[in-house]
Amino acid sequence: MIDANLSHSSLQISDHGLSAKSNASLAQQAVESIKELIFNFDLIPGERFSEADLTQRLHISRTPLRQALQQLEQQGFLQVLPKMGWFVAPIDFEAIDELYDLRILLEINAIGDLIDHGKTDLLEPLNQFWLKEPNAYVTDAKSVGHHDEIFHFSIVASAGNKEILKIYQQLTDRIRLIRRLDFIKSQRIEATYKEHAAVLNAIQSKRKSEAQRLIKAHISQSKIEARKITLDELYKAKIRATSLQKIYN
Repeated sequence: MIDANLSHSSLQISDHGLSAKSNASLAQQAVESIKELIFNFDLIPGERFSEADLTQRLHISRTPLRQALQQLEQQGFLQVLPKMGWFVAPIDFEAIDELYDLRILLEINAIGDLIDHGKTDLLEPLNQFWLKEPNAYVTDAKSVGHHDEIFHFSIVASAGNKEILKIYQQLTDRIRLIRRLDFIKSQRIEATYKEHAAVLNAIQSKRKSEAQRLIKAHISQSKIEARKITLDELYKAKIRATSLQKIYN
């Protein structure tokens, strides 16, 4: 009898554990899906949304969705207001400035480390996308934004400090929306190609001080451009994203 009770009790604990694990996994998937809705301008800063809408869009139940929403609120992506509901957090330009300043420090440090330790060859795969003649530049904003993240991530990753890389990944998540908006402007795509090429050439030629100066100037300019983003640009990006979805669907 004791054995039977123990067995039943263990089964209950096991089932509960599986359920909790399942909800946690679904919640994490929902976190990433909601971030993509924000990064792709389906949801824009300041926009209100309902839990019911997201359960339908993401095909997820309320429990893991609420866990995801709470996590994203803690990370600063969302806000919940009494009697009003959930909102995408508005852009905090003071925080964005500070995150860009942190980017400068991390990337300058990474460039120094990878040059000092002879790891510059790790960045050679970046040449294929960034070392091009102007008539060969990719003009799709989303594609350029994706490769821009790879460029900067590769610099930090190549330095080899895993703890710094974790911090950099979190930082990248926080400013992804701003960076993608930047590449909606054709002149910013052209400038990024030229600036990335200059940085790569300096790194691969082991001109450390020049490469560090160039990466600082490049990120500082991006920081200035971030300050120019307006609510009108956000709505235009949302309309553009909606139109593209209709075409592909």
